[in-house]
Amino acid sequence: MRGPTIERVTTVVIGAGHAGLAASHFLGERSIDHVVLERGEVANSWRHERWDSLRLLTPNWQSRLPGHHYEGPDPDGYMTMEEVTDFIERFAKVTGAPVRTGANVTSLRRTDDGYHVTTGRGEIRCRTVVIASGACNRPTVPQFADAVPASVRQLTPFDYRGHSGLPDGGVLVVGASATGVQLAAELRRSGRPVTISVGEQVRMPRTYRGRDVLWWMNASGLWDQRYDEVDDLERARRLPSPQLVGTPQRTTLDINALTAMGVEPVGRWAAVRDGRALFSGGLRNVFSLADLKLERLLDTFDEWARRDGRDADVAPPERLPPTRVPASTRLQLDLRSGEIAAIVWATGFRPDYGWLDVPVLEEKGWLRHEGGVVDSPGLYALGLPVLRRRKSTFIYGIEDDAREVIDHLAGYLAGAL
Repeated sequence: MRGPTIERVTTVVIGAGHAGLAASHFLGERSIDHVVLERGEVANSWRHERWDSLRLLTPNWQSRLPGHHYEGPDPDGYMTMEEVTDFIERFAKVTGAPVRTGANVTSLRRTDDGYHVTTGRGEIRCRTVVIASGACNRPTVPQFADAVPASVRQLTPFDYRGHSGLPDGGVLVVGASATGVQLAAELRRSGRPVTISVGEQVRMPRTYRGRDVLWWMNASGLWDQRYDEVDDLERARRLPSPQLVGTPQRTTLDINALTAMGVEPVGRWAAVRDGRALFSGGLRNVFSLADLKLERLLDTFDEWARRDGRDADVAPPERLPPTRVPASTRLQLDLRSGEIAAIVWATGFRPDYGWLDVPVLEEKGWLRHEGGVVDSPGLYALGLPVLRRRKSTFIYGIEDDAREVIDHLAGYLAGAL
């Protein structure tokens, strides 16, 4: 009797989002035979793991993949999730990417000559692997969430679709990155009382001196800063996403905007004791640090504009008012009182490598890699924070990363590395 047939291919790409498809594009250019394995559908996370009203943080003119860019009537707008899915799907079709949907990878292990990939649809042997399964596979929730009273519903951004799916009553949003401030604003507009627990934050205006702030990040060269030029790379890779939202009005959404809407800020959630949420008292310091970093960023933009002779092309320099600190902030909240009906944990995400049987993970579960070259011969990664540049996780940033990672992969296959 024969065992199951094991397929052989040179390269396996895991994930058919924008990163995996960009890898496929450059593999195809080099005539490297490969297959792209996707647990669900093309652009699966954009389809099924985002809330209904979400839009891209990047303007449409920045939506581009190798040889494929936005061609619609609103270059300064921001794509909806349906538009993002269509954009990535079209790229997959135009490039003829060899995608296998419904092929969930359950194991990846090292062999003498490469890797053995086990999927729900069969076994594959390959010489090289590109992990492009994303950095946001699982939401992170603190351990003390288990101590929250059962009467309070808890959910993550993966569970949230819209405010109508929450029970009536107040909502506590935990986290003030892009996800946290967007959900807090949406829930407050629905008429609910909203409290937001604020830890480290990256404050950023939607527009600066008449241009989208991401135009400045791109034009000034900040987004192209390489990983080996960053002073504290580990910290840069763990920073929360900037407080941005994509809206037709191009509005700035920060803590000041939320408090003007009636959202109550409290400090970082530190613990649960006897049914009470306990918050740190360092809100003023958190705000001051975010304001200081914003000032430095805007100073960098201004300096670049002067040095590059662009002052005449943009509006005069401007500054946002400091983040307003409430006269008094609550240090605790009784979760048994009925004031809070639901908690939304906007406390970040992490990758899921439960299927990875190769010893390449750091203590906290992140891949050990050098610019996408993972610490195992022939193993690569794409789509992780500051992988090769500060723009690495954005659709706009994947082309350069994918080209360079596949260049390295091709050199490895040729025996040059």
